[in-house]
Amino acid sequence: MGPYAFVIFIVAIILLVISNIKVVPQAQAYIVERLGAYKETWDVGLHFKIPLIDKVANRVSEKEKILDFPPQPVITKDNVTMQIDTVVYFQITDPKLYTYGVERPMLAIETLSATTLRNIIGDLELDETLTSRDIINNKMRIILDEATDPWGIKINRVEVKNIIPPADIQNAMEKQMRAERERRESILRAEGEKTSSILVAEGKKQSLILEAEAEKTAAILRAEAKKEATIRESEGEAEAILKVQNATAQGLRMIKEQELSKEVIAIRSLEAFEKAANGQATKIIIPSEIQNLAAFVTSVKELSNN
Repeated sequence: MGPYAFVIFIVAIILLVISNIKVVPQAQAYIVERLGAYKETWDVGLHFKIPLIDKVANRVSEKEKILDFPPQPVITKDNVTMQIDTVVYFQITDPKLYTYGVERPMLAIETLSATTLRNIIGDLELDETLTSRDIINNKMRIILDEATDPWGIKINRVEVKNIIPPADIQNAMEKQMRAERERRESILRAEGEKTSSILVAEGKKQSLILEAEAEKTAAILRAEAKKEATIRESEGEAEAILKVQNATAQGLRMIKEQELSKEVIAIRSLEAFEKAANGQATKIIIPSEIQNLAAFVTSVKELSNN
């Protein structure tokens, strides 16, 4: 063997060794077979396989994947055909089962999703289908997760993306929605008019109440003013009477002190009554004794004139 052949041999060995050194990246797993049979699963890190004996049969990504399926025709319980498309979120949890469990796993999941969706929608009516997305999602996730578990696949979520009913059903639903909006608009308008009427009535009521309160307050003020005037008039009369009584008492004291005669007393009494009247009264009531005394004085005057 010449030197060049030896160098070529050494280089070939080095290249063969280097080609059998494998580095598994993060979130991936390698399925290694030896002589056609499963040997092991390589996780993240540096690995070496025997040349010409071992081989990497499959490279599996352990990241979460998304499958967006095209719309599937389904029939509801009340015989309405509609189109429904779903989105499936899944993750490979066992690379070995995923590699050897089922042929073409993505197609298997799509087919299983379509059949499961048809079974679920077949038990629901149209209205229930349109309003039960959460129920449909949950049922599909449970069924798909149980079915794909032997394949090393974990179904995380299932979402119904679109529900497309037939055109005539859509038109009927639009008409129904339009009628519902008009009904709500009519109700809102009626409630607005009702509220407005109530507010107007409340305003009139408050106005009448305020007017009544104002009239009541005015009547109270008038009554108090009248009462005050009456009290003042009564106080004036009482004061006048008190003055008369004081004057009479003073006159009596003076008469007692001076020992006046009955005639003088009668004349002073007349003068006191004249002052009490003060020219305001139209009538003066004179006691009978004073009247007799006046008659006596008149008689005396006539005799003296004769």
